[in-house]
Amino acid sequence: MSLAPFDPIRILRALNEAGVRYVVIGAFAGRLLGSPTLTRDLDICYARDAQNLESLVQVLLGLGARLRGVGEDVDVPFTLDARTLRAGETFTFSTDAGALDIIGTPAGTTGYEDLARAAEATDLDGLTVLVAAIDDLIRMKRAAGRPKDRVELEILGALREEIDRLA
Repeated sequence: MSLAPFDPIRILRALNEAGVRYVVIGAFAGRLLGSPTLTRDLDICYARDAQNLESLVQVLLGLGARLRGVGEDVDVPFTLDARTLRAGETFTFSTDAGALDIIGTPAGTTGYEDLARAAEATDLDGLTVLVAAIDDLIRMKRAAGRPKDRVELEILGALREEIDRLA
């Protein structure tokens, strides 16, 4: 299965148009804050209330979302609806606009409200999105503790120092 070209603006626009409450996290958020790290997926933390789950499902269906990392020859029972999202926390999708990971409660946080408090409204070519604060990105990477997160911690730490120096 070939991945669709990565078009994060298309995904973010669809989320905004549907009124989904989310915060951009992960490497894409770091990139928006000045990290040189390249990424081929978009990670969001989403609010887990019933209305938001319904809106998120509509966006995912509209983007042709399907589970990522599951071979085409493997039949995995999966129903993309609010009940399924409520029952899980983290889902990785391939969409018609590229890879999208949705995380209800990222490591080191209590979820959307926690991250939204310090998130920065960022303009992306006329599209306003909430981007996790650098300190929250660092907190999430530290809590996740994977090797790739430890590498990214060094980059984000240096970025944090540069931001402080320029302030």
